[in-house]
Amino acid sequence: MLRELHIENIAVIELADIEFSQGLNVLTGETGAGKSIIIDAIDAVLGGRASRELVRAGADKCMVSAVFSIDEGVSAWCQENGVDLEDDFLVLQRRVSADGKSTCRVNGVPVSVSQLRSLGSLLLDIHGQNDGRQLMDETRHRDYLDRFGGLSGRLEEYRKVYERYRAAVREIERLTIDEMEKERLIESLDYQIDELERAALRPGEEEELSARRELLKNAGKLTEAVDAAYSALYAGDSSAVSLAQEASYMIGRAAEISSELDKAGKTVDEAMYLLEDAAELLRDFRDRLDFSPEEYDALESRLALLRRLSRKYGGGEEEMLAHLEECHRKRDEIEYADDRLEKLHRELEELTRAALKAAGELTECRKKAAEKLETRIVRELRELNMPSVRFKVEIRPQSGEPGFDSNGGDEVRFLMSANAGEEPGRISRIASGGELSRIMLAMKNVFAENDQVNTMVFDEIDAGVSGIAAQRVAEKLANLGRSKQVLCVTHLPQIAAMADAHFSIEKTERNGRTYTSVTLLDREGRRQELARLHGGDNITLTTLASAEEQLSAAERYKKSK
Repeated sequence: MLRELHIENIAVIELADIEFSQGLNVLTGETGAGKSIIIDAIDAVLGGRASRELVRAGADKCMVSAVFSIDEGVSAWCQENGVDLEDDFLVLQRRVSADGKSTCRVNGVPVSVSQLRSLGSLLLDIHGQNDGRQLMDETRHRDYLDRFGGLSGRLEEYRKVYERYRAAVREIERLTIDEMEKERLIESLDYQIDELERAALRPGEEEELSARRELLKNAGKLTEAVDAAYSALYAGDSSAVSLAQEASYMIGRAAEISSELDKAGKTVDEAMYLLEDAAELLRDFRDRLDFSPEEYDALESRLALLRRLSRKYGGGEEEMLAHLEECHRKRDEIEYADDRLEKLHRELEELTRAALKAAGELTECRKKAAEKLETRIVRELRELNMPSVRFKVEIRPQSGEPGFDSNGGDEVRFLMSANAGEEPGRISRIASGGELSRIMLAMKNVFAENDQVNTMVFDEIDAGVSGIAAQRVAEKLANLGRSKQVLCVTHLPQIAAMADAHFSIEKTERNGRTYTSVTLLDREGRRQELARLHGGDNITLTTLASAEEQLSAAERYKKSK
């Protein structure tokens, strides 16, 4: 239940605090006073669209917060989304800056707009001024029926079967190609396979060849340096190795006199062996530098080939080898496509039968739900001053092949006749604006019985309604308010008289600025407001007496219930 609403700098509302009550809460006021802005603020704090146009002129941001009492479903949402609960209350907050940036919080915890929207769907249901027009969209009628019948689980089971059917269809479509296209693909794959196999690719080859080429490019400088180092170490007349040998000999003679020099002799010997090893490495390296111009040309050609293939197929040797493997796979798939298609067609026949069976079971559930919905809607509409109404749910098989889609095998549309002697026809062609409003109210009332949302908002549900019909709509809203919290924006005194809490929305001008105030009316205030709704500015003793009579009648009606 929505307990409190706080609004700052939204359109013409600079500041407003509203404490809603249980039952039917009615908001009245002149056209343009800001009644629908309050609904917009509620929608925004529940994750609805909130653009910078909401921000009051001259303000840097707007803000709306709402306090809800919570139930079990909301508690589960909070637990899943890491929001702590305090005292069984939930505080939602939405800020929108003048540049359009939005921030959302739930009990002080930052959340995304989508999270706020999912929470909002558990807390409150808004019926806007244009929702009645949705009844004319026959593509939505099946959804209405499924919602009433509680068929979401059954529909989900059907969709699992349907998805398997669709997967088989997509696979068949992918494998089904005409002979010319098949020949073209095989030719293309054969060319790629031949080109990559002739290249005899080896992982890491380009890196190795690049290093070898760099070596050969600098072979002259390397040869000169290596030859000089080899000569200094080993080949020269006064090479390091020969000097070390001489030093080893002399230390050996000295060690015969003083054994303390044995360690020095061993160190020199070890150094001599190391120098000989280094010289041997230099010699081997020098031998590898001997190359012919043909080797360098071959390296350049091979690298050019590898780079051309890399540009063509993407990536290095490993990626090109993976592409080669994929080409082989596709080639085999096309070659053996006929066998695979034959198997898939057999599977598709079985899946089609399974989907038709599941769709048929869903149809039977819809037919049972349709009978109940027809009875309930007719009852509700007769209570809304449509005594001769006939309401029918038409369920027809889908035309064309395969006779089903992701929603089953049915086309559903609502038909109605508002007058005796007339056959039911399409709502879009028969229903007036007032009848659309009453049908939508009837459906909302029926759906509310199984709906876990405890607060319902109606923004001018009275569109096109007057007279006795208006009185019946008022009574219906009052009855709905016995089990739900109802917020209703209205211009009808019949509805306003039924309110458990009546708020007046008034617009004034001060210092060249427009301000909207929200006031909870007492008994006398309600009488004055009802007189205004009856007679406009011309409030007389007669209109006041009529207002008093209407309030008393409403009180008697509610007590009788």
